[in-house]
This record gives sequence, C-alpha cells and structure tokens, in this order.
Amino acid sequence: MLFGQSVFQSVLTRLKAQEDEDEPGETASAFRITGLNTGFVAATTETPATGAWNTADSYLAILAEAPMPAEASAPPTEPEPPAEPEPPPVPDHLLRLSEAEIAEELAIGASDTAGTLADKRRQFARRNHPDGVALHLRDNATIRMKTANLLIDRAIKDLYWRSS
Repeated sequence: MLFGQSVFQSVLTRLKAQEDEDEPGETASAFRITGLNTGFVAATTETPATGAWNTADSYLAILAEAPMPAEASAPPTEPEPPAEPEPPPVPDHLLRLSEAEIAEELAIGASDTAGTLADKRRQFARRNHPDGVALHLRDNATIRMKTANLLIDRAIKDLYWRSS
C-alpha cells in the first residue's frame, strides 16, 4: 500500500487526474484504436435493382431468379450408415499368454548380461506394447508385457546375486 492506498487504487487515481488535465474537447477514448462495429454499413434509401427494400427481400428475389436443380426438388434420402469394418485377425503371438510361452519367446539364458536383457526388453516391447496394438487386443498385450517385464527383472536380479 502506498500512502493508505493500494497500488491499483493509486494507478486509478493518477489516471483520473491525467484525464481531468486533458483538453476539454479531447477525451481519453481518443487514444483508443477502434475497430469495425455493426454500423459500418450505411443505410440507403435507394431501391435495389430487384425492387426489394430490405436484405431478406433481396435474398428472396435472387433466390427466385436462380434455377432449381432437378435433384434439389426431390425429397432428401437418408444416407445408409457405413458398414463397420471387421476387426483385423488377432496375431498368433498375442494369444500366447502363459509365462512358459513368453519365456520361450524371450529366450533368456545364463549367458545374458544386463545389456542383452535390456535389448530383449526393448525388442519385446516394440512388438507387443499395448499402445502399438488395436484397442480390442490391448488386454492381451498388457498381460504379455507384464509377464515379460517380470521375467527380465528376475533374470537381472539373478545376475546381481551371481556376481556377488
């Protein structure tokens, strides 16, 4: 607060004082940029070439002069809803959900290092990640990814215990 006023109130007071100092004919709105408003089209007393006095009459007069296409006079028909496409067949690898089948696919061996296990995880995720498959296959892909991560995490844990 400045001198018993908030900053906002002191700015308003200063602006009001500047406005009072301006010339009497000049207003603060003279410094504003104004845009087009709704009155930018002047009203005329002339009759348009079609003889209409307002815009609705002008529109209807132009519409009456335009030829109607043959198909527009026929009643509109309801378009047939598009046939739903059949979902693509489920890939065979997304049907193998058991731990033994996924372990066989990963082929984790005793000679694997942390680097090779990380590579196997990335390659498996590239083929099986839920974000990369169709919506109706996401549950299977999620199960496969969880199981693969579990198997790879166990193998990394075994590597740690073997090296100790």
